[in-house]
Parts: sequence; structure tokens; C-alpha cells
Amino acid sequence: MALPSKEIRQHTIAVLVDNEAGVLARVIGLFASRGYNIESLTVAAVDEANNLSRITVVTSGPEMVIEQIKAQLGRLVPVHKVSDLTTEGKFLSRELALVKVVGTGEKRVEALRIADIFRARVVDSSTSSFVFEISGSTEKIDAFIALMRELGMVDLSRTGVVAISRGERKL
Repeated sequence: MALPSKEIRQHTIAVLVDNEAGVLARVIGLFASRGYNIESLTVAAVDEANNLSRITVVTSGPEMVIEQIKAQLGRLVPVHKVSDLTTEGKFLSRELALVKVVGTGEKRVEALRIADIFRARVVDSSTSSFVFEISGSTEKIDAFIALMRELGMVDLSRTGVVAISRGERKL
């Protein structure tokens, strides 16, 4: 019998819950009380007719810890379904960021050039600053931010990961 891996891996977990006050606090409390880290967290209503929300959590840990997280989430009363997108097949994940860059002259021109390469949109502009909107994989967002830091990034807001399974599979 193979022993569970102790290798720490990142997992994207989707949780279908009742859309009611206190549910998010209970989910976060589960992570906090057991010392599990949340790397990204998004939540939104997804089914008004049935009053359901979807929570997407990105967390890391060895296989045994991830299995514990999923089992404990599944035992919470307002939780209808827990899905580990990382292990259940192919999935898509995206993130959105707003990046404010302040600069003039060549740095301003370079920021616009790089934004064009990354397909970031200018959503606000003044004579000395831009706010870029960029969406894509976490790796793409991280790369864009690293380049913008060198060109005068002064502020950043990120949504966190949203994810969905590919094909006919559903949560």
C-alpha cells in the first residue's frame, strides 16, 4: 500500500454553499482553526432560484491535509458539494487585477507597450498615471505585476482565483 505523499501541492477547491449570512465566516473559520492557509478566496451567488453561492479556495498542503480540508468542508451544514478541481480533471482558472502605475516619459511609454503585450486594458488615465485591467492565469498576472513594479507601480488590487471544470462536468 502506497503512503500518502508529503509533497506540498496547490489545490483549487470549489464549494457550493447556501447563500446566507455567516457561511463564509464558517468556511474561513474552519481553515483558521486548523492552521490551514488560504492563498486565494472568491465567493459569489451563482443560483438565485436555489439561493446558492460558490466559494473558490486556493490552498496548499500535502495530500493528507487537502483530504482533511475537503472532508471537513463537506461536514459543514450549509455546504452542498465540495469539488477539488485540481484532482478531478481539467479546469480553467482566471484572475483579475487592477494595477496603478505612475510615471512619465519613457517609463510611461514602456508601461503602455508592456500592457499591450499582456493584453491589459487602460481603464483610467491621467497625465502621470494609468490604471490597467488585466485578466488571465495567476502566473500571467504575477509576471505583469513584476514588470510594472519596475516601471512605477504604486497600487494593486486582485480578485483572487475563479475556476470552473472543463467539459460537461459540473459542481
